[in-house]
Order: sequence, then C-alpha cells, then structure tokens
Amino acid sequence: MSGPAREERLIVALDVPDASEARALVERLGDAVRFYKVGLELFSAGGYFELVDWLAARGCKVFADLKLYDIPETVRRAVSNLRASGASFLTVHGHRSVMEAAVREKGALKILAVTVLTSFDARDLAELGPEASVERLVLSRARGALETGCDGVITSGLEAPKLKAEFGDRLLLVTPGIRPTAEGRPSQSRPADDQKRTVDVAQAFANGADYIVVGRPVRDAADPRAAAQAIQRTIASAFPS
Repeated sequence: MSGPAREERLIVALDVPDASEARALVERLGDAVRFYKVGLELFSAGGYFELVDWLAARGCKVFADLKLYDIPETVRRAVSNLRASGASFLTVHGHRSVMEAAVREKGALKILAVTVLTSFDARDLAELGPEASVERLVLSRARGALETGCDGVITSGLEAPKLKAEFGDRLLLVTPGIRPTAEGRPSQSRPADDQKRTVDVAQAFANGADYIVVGRPVRDAADPRAAAQAIQRTIASAFPS
C-alpha cells in the first residue's frame, strides 16, 4: 500500500455549525489544507452534499465521518448512495456485520472502521466487563476490519504502534485526538476538552499514523491558516522528500 501525499496527511475537521461557516474556514485555510473531514454536525445542518461537491471542485479530498451503525442492509444501501458523493473516506462502526455490509458496496470509497472513540477511556469501557480494555478492543476491531476488507481504521495515536506492528501497511491508520504541543490545556474560558487519549503531531506519525485529523487546534486558533501551516511543517519533518 503506497503512502499518501505528504500534504494530504493532515485532515482538518470542519466541525462547525453550518455549511457557510465551513466554506469560510476552508477559504481562510487556502492551500494549507487539502483534505477535510465533514461529520455529523454538518450532516444534520443541511447542505452536506453540496459542501462535499464544493470541496471536490476546489481539488480537496473529503472524509465523510458518519460512523454508520445500523442493520447490515441499511448500511449497505447507505454506502451505495455515498460512494458516488465524491468522498474518499467513510467511517463505519467496527462491528463485523456493519463492516461486511459496507465493504460490499464501497467501490472506490475507502471504508474506515472506528475502533474505540478517542473520547473513551477505560472507565467508559467498564460496563463491558472486567476483562475489557481499550487496547484489547482496538486490536480486536482492527483485526476484524482487515478480515472483512476494510481499508483502514480510526485509532488513537496511543494504540497506533501496536496496530502498525500487527498489520503493517495492510490497514490505513487515521488518528484523531491530535493536540499540537503549543496547544496546551483548555483555559478556564474554554470548555473542557472531551478528548482523553491524545497525542501531538510528531508522536502520532512516529507511532505509525498515516493521517491525522485535527479540529479545534486549527479551527479555534487565532490564525487557523498559520496553525495548519505549522502542522504541515511538522509533517514535512516527519516525511522528508
């Protein structure tokens, strides 16, 4: 599996209330970003597919982060509809029947299975029983993703080293929960960060990530373009030409 273009390894999350704000952020970022995540917040706001078309017309790639989870036939039909949307990536939950259904209809669309959300930690998994652990569940779901024909997984940078060691380049590793070292902890004027299992940019790639997904550190920066450019410089250092 060949590696992605260096400038596309940064995926910026368009986690904003509506499509007009998303377009404004994209225009502000300019050529500093070539890959965008559009998720449930925008999907529920209207204009989702028009935004995907607009991004594609600008030469940008799109990650449809919809985390599909339903009965297999519903997932199959949804993926059949979404594969013509122009998106490059689509997320589904890492349950075998869901992944199998998605893969059957994916076409050129790359299916990424969600292992364990980066907002979850061991306490959130306690209800699954005393034997449950984040690491064990991530590995199990990643193995299922490979066996069912998914193209990659969504994984914390903390679990990425074990997945890279286990699966090599057979699965793309897409890592959210990125907090650049200059970001710091939330100030008293900001809501507490709901991401629990985080890493910085350099650590994510050193741990084996193929792509990183960055939201708040770019979106909420005083200068989003400068923040994205700083991340791209770190990526360039990790992947010299």
